[in-house]
Order: sequence, then C-alpha cells, then structure tokens
Amino acid sequence: MNKKQVRQILKDTDFIHISGSPEEKKVAEYLKKCCENLGVKAKLEAFEVEIGDVKSASLTVTLPGGKTQEIPCKGYRLCGSGTVEAPLVYLPELDPASLTKARDSIVLLDTGVGVFTYQDLLENGVKGIITYDGNVHYADRDMDLKELRPRVSEGKEKKLAVNINAKDAFALVKNGALSAKISVQQKESKGKSHNVIAEIPGETEEWIVLSAHLDTTPLSRGSYDNMTGCIGLLCVMDALKNTRHRYGLRFIFCGSEERGLLGSRAWVEAHEKELDKVALNINLDMIGTYMGHFLAKVSAEEGLVHFIRYFAAGKGFGINPSQGVYSSDSTPFADKGVPALSFARIAGPNQATIHNRYDTPAILSDAQILKDSAFVTEFTAFMADSAKCPVKREIPEKVKKDLDYYNSRKRRED
Repeated sequence: MNKKQVRQILKDTDFIHISGSPEEKKVAEYLKKCCENLGVKAKLEAFEVEIGDVKSASLTVTLPGGKTQEIPCKGYRLCGSGTVEAPLVYLPELDPASLTKARDSIVLLDTGVGVFTYQDLLENGVKGIITYDGNVHYADRDMDLKELRPRVSEGKEKKLAVNINAKDAFALVKNGALSAKISVQQKESKGKSHNVIAEIPGETEEWIVLSAHLDTTPLSRGSYDNMTGCIGLLCVMDALKNTRHRYGLRFIFCGSEERGLLGSRAWVEAHEKELDKVALNINLDMIGTYMGHFLAKVSAEEGLVHFIRYFAAGKGFGINPSQGVYSSDSTPFADKGVPALSFARIAGPNQATIHNRYDTPAILSDAQILKDSAFVTEFTAFMADSAKCPVKREIPEKVKKDLDYYNSRKRRED
C-alpha cells in the first residue's frame, strides 16, 4: 500500500454510511473488493439489526408568559411513535434526589441515554426525554440522529425522545422553558448489516484476528473513525499476504460498530465454537492523524502491556499502552475470553473530532497512516510467527470488572 492508494480509499468512501443502510453495504462491498485486489479472498457475512426510519419529529416548548416555540429536533430511532406533553425539567445531575423531579415530566439531559440512565428515568416516572449535542460555539446547528438502543430498552416501556442542538438546549434553560410537547412518527423494522471477512491461512489451525469497523455515525463521513482502521487492516494484509505464518490471519471489517459494537458482537456469537482457536484479537480504531498520541488499550494480561511498550521502544515508535477496556470491536472478543487489544492514534478535540461533520480526509496524514500501519504490521507478524502466542489466554479480574461496567451488567460503584 502506498500514499496514493490510501488517499484513493479515503476519497472513495468519503460519504455517510450508517448501520443497515445501502451506503454501509456499498462500503462493505468496496472493502471486499479491496481485499480481492490484494489477492486475498473475502466474503460478506450478514447479520440482523433493528431499523428505525423516523418519518417526522417535532418539539414544541412553552416559555414564561405562555409563548410557544418550535425547536428543531431529530427523533430518536426505535423510541416508538406518538405524542407526549408534560412539564419540562432540566436534569444536570442523575442522583436519586434529582431523579425524583423526572416524575410526570419531560427531561432535558446533559448525558446520553444508557442502560442505567434509562432504567432510573423509567423508575422515576419520566414521560419523555430530550438530549443535545454539538457545541454552542460552533457555527453549525447539527443534530445527531440518535437511537434508543434495543439493549437499553429491552423488556422496558419505550419513551419518546428527541435530540436537539446545544445552542437550543442552552436557550431552553436560560429562558426557563416551562413545558414541552414531543411528537415522533417512525417505522420500525428488521434490517441487515454486514461484516467483511478475509483470511490468510497459517501453518496451524489457530488464528490472530484483526478487526476494524467500517460504519459511520449519521453526521460523519467516517474518514478518521474509522476508514483509517480499515486501511490499516488492508496495509497489514498487503504486507503479510505472501508469507506463510504459523498463525493464520483473519481480518474482520465490522459493520454497525457505532450502534454498540453490533458487528463484532454478531461475529463472536455466530462463531463462538471457533473462538478457542483465536489466540489474540488486534483491533484498529482511528489512526493516522497529523497530530495526536498513539495508544494501546489491552484487555488481557498486564504482561502484554509491558511487552508492547518494549516492542515499540525497540522500533523507535512512541506509544502509551495500558490495561483496560476500549470502546471498540476488541471488547466483544475480550468478553468471550479472547485476549484482545485496540490500537489508536487519538488527536485532541481541537485537532480531530469524530461523530460529526468535521471527520473528513482533510485531517489525515497519508504518511502517518502508513507509519501507524507499519508498526501494527510488525507487531502482528511477531505474534503470528511465534512458536506459541505468548499472551496468556485469560482475562484478568480487573478487566472482567471493567467489561461488566462497559456492558452494563453492573452499575459503577462510583
């Protein structure tokens, strides 16, 4: 892979491609073709996802003095359909005392709507939910198209929810809005997302699995997050395809990561009987920015953290490795007992942002993408050529605890 090829891939995929959409499938087919152009066979594996097609959404608020105002909004996918009207309450805190204010009210939150937040709101009698994103200082008035994730609402009553821009949220609080009326109409159905699978067989039946997600959020073209990771996988594939390694290399370009790691979760569930043959998962999620530090988040033994630090030092490659859970496709592997890690180059929020319109090819360095990919290639080759993969096949208790928190099986004690 060279700079010209990197830039061409960024150009060819420079459009929004969200989970379950025709555009996401187009990118999946494109990456499959990229693998085949490198001489590596690839296939698409479909998996089911929930689809929420929002037809209309509105938010009307009543201000002091009785004046009403229409607030631009986007309805949450999968929150149901209907209309609800109630007093409006701003909840900057979600402690038990603050939550009592949610009863029979529509609440404006500073946070997203996770499993425990939603559970607490329902238990305290909430009528509807308003969230916001964007920045009061940005020129745009973008609003993300959010969803009430099925794992959040599973087995629970659905409450109508809308998302607004940060500027409007600020104004609602500043002006003391008294009540709100939310209306959402949508069609909910089942759809398909796709993983792309490519393999370079090894001398044994065991595998090193490399992963990166191919989808975007509804506002983002996803060049940084995460076409760079997909390009990284292609670079590793290109560099190692003509050499026979002890461990086989399996590449998974995951769909629907942005909706809760759905592609990697689907793959580990569908291939659970094969996981005892997976020695290690190496995940790439965002590399190649002009500025920013390179990290490794290790969901495996502490020894791997130290090894990565030593390995990188030997290569003259700056890195910050640590043990824990990274919010990406390495996590479902670790949750199934497979040692896993994620590599990423994280730029500061004033240099490169994600999940918004500013994630474009302009913030990326072709040279840095290749440098980051070269390091991942050397690390992968070391593991794939080991007589025995040196990483212990065990997940430490500390990481298991973090996985429970991440997957909302346990509430954080703090």
